[in-house]
Amino acid sequence: MHAFRQILRIETRLYLRDLPTLLTTVGLPTLILVVLGLIPALRKPDPNFDGQTFVSYFAPSLLVVTLAMVAVNVLPAVLATYRERGVLRRLATTPASPGALLAAQLVLALAGILVSALLVILVARLAFGVPLPRHPLGFSVAFVLGTAALLALGLLIAAVARTSKAAQALAVPLFLVTMFFGGVYLPRFLLPDFLARIGDYTPPGVQALLDAWTGTPPRPLHLAIMAVVAVAAGATAAKLFRWE
Repeated sequence: MHAFRQILRIETRLYLRDLPTLLTTVGLPTLILVVLGLIPALRKPDPNFDGQTFVSYFAPSLLVVTLAMVAVNVLPAVLATYRERGVLRRLATTPASPGALLAAQLVLALAGILVSALLVILVARLAFGVPLPRHPLGFSVAFVLGTAALLALGLLIAAVARTSKAAQALAVPLFLVTMFFGGVYLPRFLLPDFLARIGDYTPPGVQALLDAWTGTPPRPLHLAIMAVVAVAAGATAAKLFRWE
């Protein structure tokens, strides 16, 4: 436990020093929200969004931005870089095990995701009158399972990528798919119905987040798929992960 605390302290310092990555992962979704919220037409109720404003409709997709960046881009790249530079191999010979480093990275990833999500929700509510998630329990469950699914996929990339460049090559397609089906590049109501349905079951499961935000309990199947992805990808990553 002492070794874990030491590694967590060191990794936190390194994380906070990397201001470009920190500001992007934590602040970019809120910046996008503010830019969109400053457009008057996007703050007016629209029948295309069941009487919601576009800002309210788009808010869950902004959560996908941070989840995708942290889980798919940052986490695998950091772990692959540590493997490439021999950091994991050297840690394996000390009381501070590589497992402690992995746990510290997950803690930092979760902290960044949580801060970013809270910032989006609070700014949306206070600045643009977007209601808070109307089904808090369902939203929390959907958010946790969606986050777990993406983090597990990120760890799977880190497990098989031997270098940072390999991690980036594997992460980019997954990042693009996540952002597309999460409704970030193109609002989901503009997608063909079959593509929108695929997005319902693509981590992090944006439809479950949207349902819970607007007051509808997430569908059990959506949540179950996220749980299956998290367990399957996490177990595969654990099996394939190598420290050197």
